[in-house]
Amino acid sequence: MLHGMSMLSRFNPKTGAEDFWEVFRRPQPYRIPILLVSTLIPVTVLYFFVGERTMIPPRSPEVTYITTFPEGRTDEEILASNIENQERQDALRARREALEERKREAYRALGRATGLDVDAMEREIAEERAREEAARDQTLSTNESE
Repeated sequence: MLHGMSMLSRFNPKTGAEDFWEVFRRPQPYRIPILLVSTLIPVTVLYFFVGERTMIPPRSPEVTYITTFPEGRTDEEILASNIENQERQDALRARREALEERKREAYRALGRATGLDVDAMEREIAEERAREEAARDQTLSTNESE
């Protein structure tokens, strides 16, 4: 095959430079503009990517701790605030559930208006949820017995 040809002779930069100089010496009206544009493009790219940038480390943030509860609260005060917070959470949950039910009713009305059997769809969804719940309970009971 190519046993006589060495790798160095195939990629010799001297012959490449000689070929370039032979082509460049030929009288052509656009050789200087082409040479300038050909060198300007990589030089411009290198200028933008190699530009020296010095990054200084950011200042450490000043931390301000905010305490929402006074120190030295009694157990009764803690219990009362927990109960108040739980009542607030229950009210939010009830409001969210009412909103979700209104959405479901709107979708039911839309489904009935477009001719879908909404009741059958809800039954299928309930059955699927029951199967998922049973599978989850089965998995939990299996994990607890181990």
